[in-house]
Amino acid sequence: MKKFLVIIIFLISSCGYQPIYINKNLKNFEFSKIITEGENDINKKIINSISLKEDRTNVLLNEILLKSSFKVEETSKNKKGQVNSYRSSIFINLSINKNGEIIKNKDFLGEFTYNNKDNKFELVQHQADIKEDLINQAIEDIVLYLNLQ
Repeated sequence: MKKFLVIIIFLISSCGYQPIYINKNLKNFEFSKIITEGENDINKKIINSISLKEDRTNVLLNEILLKSSFKVEETSKNKKGQVNSYRSSIFINLSINKNGEIIKNKDFLGEFTYNNKDNKFELVQHQADIKEDLINQAIEDIVLYLNLQ
């Protein structure tokens, strides 16, 4: 068992393996202009979490366009017409432009299906938690996309 462990450690350390999230300190992404459309709370959270900076004086930088939307849909009803389950979905389009031409364009989509609750306060709270989780997952995907490009 010890030999197996030593071999695995040797192989991992010598092949240049590096975890994706090894550097949690994100670099600051600077753009000449940050344009947002759609859900303001989602866009603000993305900009603040990823540390997107705007420098209007530097015309050599690219522009970034964030389009976001969030919706809650009823997915099933019972015989009485009452909702049994919902689906919350988030859609984010990230577009990086230079001189009016699209350099990078990527869509990020997250969905979650869940059952209805008898207590409406709990349902609203649960939907808010789901929205927050979907936003955080989208932020992780965006960071990965920006760092790997």
